[in-house]
Amino acid sequence: MNSYPNILPIFKRELKSYFNSPVAYVVIVVFLAILGWFFSTNLFLNNVASLYIIFDSPLVKILFLVIAPAITMRLLAEERKSGTVELLTTKPVKDVEIIIGKFLAAWVVLGAALLPTLLYVITMAILGSIDFGQVVTGYIGLMLMGGVFIALGLLASSLTDNQIVAFIMGFILAFAVFMLDKVLIYLPSFMASTLEFVGVDFHYSGIARGVIDSRNIIYFASMLGFLLMMATVSLERRKW
Repeated sequence: MNSYPNILPIFKRELKSYFNSPVAYVVIVVFLAILGWFFSTNLFLNNVASLYIIFDSPLVKILFLVIAPAITMRLLAEERKSGTVELLTTKPVKDVEIIIGKFLAAWVVLGAALLPTLLYVITMAILGSIDFGQVVTGYIGLMLMGGVFIALGLLASSLTDNQIVAFIMGFILAFAVFMLDKVLIYLPSFMASTLEFVGVDFHYSGIARGVIDSRNIIYFASMLGFLLMMATVSLERRKW
């Protein structure tokens, strides 16, 4: 971190801008309203006391696919359009510091949306016994999967100066990575294993079952590193 002293100031600036605008609040409220409605329906109308809605149902994944690009669409697209990204280059700031600082701020906003769902866990713990180990790995898996979607959204935001275009591109990229392991039956067998490994849901599902497999951790670390590197290269295009 000493080699990248500007990451923390950029992270703080971006996080402050999120919570000084309606963006973070709208994302968190919409996320919790939809998730809470399904959780309450499952609990009170269907009499099912389960954390299925949070960790195993497609609902959270679909919500992540939408809110991740919504969080990231302005990060670089707005700065490119307003020209403020050029101001950053007049300062001794490395492009990779800009990318990592903005990524971490967006990732924290996603985590802030997940944080209130601990109330569901507490509710389930009161109603009966739960596997806290699986709950912890479930949250780790959600944050890692959400991190990949955030990184894809940041990459999309680095490619355009239009926020709407950045949102659409970010959604399409995240949707494609999410669906990779769900179309294997339509693909030749020699491609199936490769695409299954690239699919983010395949690795999330492994962690959500309560098993921290090193292959899944390596996958998420590799994806995050690769996508942030691509976003850095994309940001450097303005110098070419």
